[in-house]
Amino acid sequence: MLILFNKPHGVLSQFTDKGNADSPRATLSDYIDLPGVYPAGRLDRDSEGLLLLTDDGRLQARIANPKFRKPKTYLVQVEGDPGEEQLAQLRQGVTLKDGPTRPAKVRRVAPPDLWPRVPPVRYRKSVHDGWIEMTISEGRNRQVRRMTAHVGLPCLRLVRWSVGDWSVDGLAPGEWREA
Repeated sequence: MLILFNKPHGVLSQFTDKGNADSPRATLSDYIDLPGVYPAGRLDRDSEGLLLLTDDGRLQARIANPKFRKPKTYLVQVEGDPGEEQLAQLRQGVTLKDGPTRPAKVRRVAPPDLWPRVPPVRYRKSVHDGWIEMTISEGRNRQVRRMTAHVGLPCLRLVRWSVGDWSVDGLAPGEWREA
């Protein structure tokens, strides 16, 4: 079984919150009541979009393990106007504290027609923002955020749109369907 879930902002990519008993945070169990499924990869609490869950350990490994180079595409709202030089750096790969990244596929895009984020991204009149579509084939911790920050484009909103051939298209935040 493979589940496509549109993870809302603020939800942990796990079924329990062991770290915060006094003030529990939203988890997958608030949205998905299926025994035996587990996330294939992670999506940090501040990110939204496609999270895959499965009950098949081999499939989970093929999706999550970087050695399989499963492409993951993100829509990224960044602070600043993405310039060609910054996009070129991302296309070549950048060197982060944990080493060089693989080259990314990246292009500037018009603001996508997405669901409203809760809470909304803070708007500042004096600071422009832009959107890029970025596809990576590895999955380091907060990699897209760190890559865009490295080239001077801090991430304001991060939405995973697809993993391989699976997409979040047609799923509202908090909704899931079987693939």
